[in-house]
Amino acid sequence: MIERKRILITGASGFVGTNFLARLHGRAEFDLTAVYHSHRPQVLHDGVRYVHADLTDRTSCQEVCEGAEWVCHFAGKLSTTAVMATSPVGPLAENAAIHTNVLEAASRSGVEKLLLLSSTTGYPASSEPLSEEAFFGEDPPTPYEPVGWLSRFVEKVSEQYVRKASSPETVIALRPTSIYGPHDDFEFETCHALPAMIRRVVERHHPIEVWGSGEDGRDLLYVGDLVDACMLALERCNGFSAYNVGAGASSTINEILDLLID
Repeated sequence: MIERKRILITGASGFVGTNFLARLHGRAEFDLTAVYHSHRPQVLHDGVRYVHADLTDRTSCQEVCEGAEWVCHFAGKLSTTAVMATSPVGPLAENAAIHTNVLEAASRSGVEKLLLLSSTTGYPASSEPLSEEAFFGEDPPTPYEPVGWLSRFVEKVSEQYVRKASSPETVIALRPTSIYGPHDDFEFETCHALPAMIRRVVERHHPIEVWGSGEDGRDLLYVGDLVDACMLALERCNGFSAYNVGAGASSTINEILDLLID
C-alpha cells in the first residue's frame, strides 16, 4: 500500500499525461499537481491542482517542483516523423532543456522518485528483440538518430543525478514501443504513424498513404498498459533503472493497415 504521496505530473495535457491523470485522480493516496503548457487539459478533474508553466524556464520549473515527492515527467516537444521532416533538429534543444531543468529542479526540491519516458529510438537497428543492455551499443538508426541520441543523453544525465546527487534517489526511465489509445494526437502535421493510418481509414482516403514500404515492424502498446507499468515502476523501483515497455509482439505497417480496414 502506497503512503499518501504528493505527485507532480508534467505534460498533463499530452497523450500519456492525460491517461495517467485519468487513472490516478480521485484516489485518496495521491495529492496531484498537473502541469501543462501549450494547451489546457481536455478533461479537468476535481481535486487536481492545475498549473500552467514553461518547463524550458528554470525558475518556473523549480517553482512547480517544490513540495513534490514523486515527479512523473511526460512533458516534451513532439518529435514525430512528420515534425522532424520539417524541423530535423528543432525539438531537440527544447526537449534537452526541459529534461535537464526537471532533473535539476527535482534534485533541488528533494524529490524522492522521478519517472520519465525515454524512447526505443535509442536502440541500434536490429532484426531481433533487444534487451535493455543493448541501448548504448551501436549508433541509433539514421531515421531516428536525432531523437535516439537525445534519449541516450537524457538517461545518462538522469543516472548521474542518482549516482552523484542526494536527490532524486530513484529515477526510472521507461522505453515504450508504439503507444496507442484514447486522447492520442490525430493531426497529420504532428501525429505518429498509427493514428495517421487510423484517421485515413476512418476518413476513407483512397489510396491510403503509407510511410515507407509498409514492412517496418511495430510493437503496439496500449496506453493503459503503459500507465500500469508506470505505477508498478514507481511502487517497486529504487536507484536508477531503465526498462522496455511493450506488448512483446511485432506487426508490420501493412498488417496493421489490413486490420484497420477489416
